[in-house]
Amino acid sequence: MITSAAFSGKSFHVLGLARTGLSTIEALTASGASVDAWDSREEARAALPEGVDAVDPMEADLRAYDALVVSPGVPLNTHPLSERARRAGAPIIGDIELFAQARADLPPHKVVGITGTNGKSTVTALIHHVVAEAGFPTIMGGNIGLPILSQEPLTPNAVGEGVYVLELSSYQIDLTRSLACDIAVLLNITPDHLDRYDGSVAAYAASKARLIQMLSGKGRAVVAGRDPFSTSIARAHDDRILPVGEALLDRQEDWPGLAGPHNRQNAAAAIAALRALGVSDQEILAGFSSFSGLPHRMEQVGVVNGVRYINDSKATNPESAAPALAAFEHVHWIAGGRAKGADLDACIPFLGNVGTAYLIGESVPVFAEALRGKVPEIVEAGTLANAFQIATAKADAGDTILLSPAAASFDQFRDFEHRGDEFRTLVERLGA
Repeated sequence: MITSAAFSGKSFHVLGLARTGLSTIEALTASGASVDAWDSREEARAALPEGVDAVDPMEADLRAYDALVVSPGVPLNTHPLSERARRAGAPIIGDIELFAQARADLPPHKVVGITGTNGKSTVTALIHHVVAEAGFPTIMGGNIGLPILSQEPLTPNAVGEGVYVLELSSYQIDLTRSLACDIAVLLNITPDHLDRYDGSVAAYAASKARLIQMLSGKGRAVVAGRDPFSTSIARAHDDRILPVGEALLDRQEDWPGLAGPHNRQNAAAAIAALRALGVSDQEILAGFSSFSGLPHRMEQVGVVNGVRYINDSKATNPESAAPALAAFEHVHWIAGGRAKGADLDACIPFLGNVGTAYLIGESVPVFAEALRGKVPEIVEAGTLANAFQIATAKADAGDTILLSPAAASFDQFRDFEHRGDEFRTLVERLGA
């Protein structure tokens, strides 16, 4: 695990005892810190390690702590803890900030931080894959993979320094004060998570921008998006921006894990970051060719009777569903869930590829209204299983059944992975 003398003798409170919270407690106590912790779940509190007391932060004297380490899932804009901490002068941080503070004790290394509304996981995994294939010591963490503090520190090898590749949500950036990445990547900004930013897209964008604002020294940034917020952020930090060109993108057809027009932006951002890390174009091309993609992101989970089944469950908003609609023809589109808005405007340019839309979840009436007159047929299926059954019966060889919901999953599923796994299971049953 990653530890640091910077935490020795200090006192912390950890709120949230899922995997990241537990890894934070382990790293802090191993560093010589004293830790109290809390979780609303009684069973989580009962499993606290020896020497860590269960203390409700809404009842504790917060002045006793050097910092409160909270889960990114805690809505700081509405949670009463925010005001209590402000009055007590207790900083609220996350595990990424602890990693930033621990960096001084780590062997020489570089950090690449990736944020943006769409594409973060793909670009994080892609950069990590190419760097590993090129021979550098590397791990990925943050919003993907294992918690960063639970992983072993990287040590340089004959190829070069270790590279920490971090996917960073806006929530994680909000809890970070001193993460000076060597390369900060901003992919794009479209409206998302506005409940955490009091309905303000500008506030959400400002959160993303902080990843670049925290750069120091030789730190550089890659801004791939052409949306108004991304271009404004790039202009404000012009002296740190690396060029994102079209170099190597003519080879995209050789990269099966990077299909679709949206992956041109992802690949372009990764190329700029990888070149800055000292990875050669030859190594980049080899790594892109061997990259298999990520589950739930335009993932082909089967071909049955000539019908292709694509799991794009990670598409939780219209902007992230649009690239999948653009990538396939003769589409039976399964969409819906908990809508993040009343429109599907980002998808409209690609609806010519859709023969039938099968709507599921809470958003059925909203999406039906948004699509009426724009696709040949709408089926209000209600559930994923029902939509899948109807689509499979209607599809012909050469068609694509695409789960790309353009909505969150929480009305019917635990998360987008649960939704995608059910889709995969339905496909596997067809071939059984």
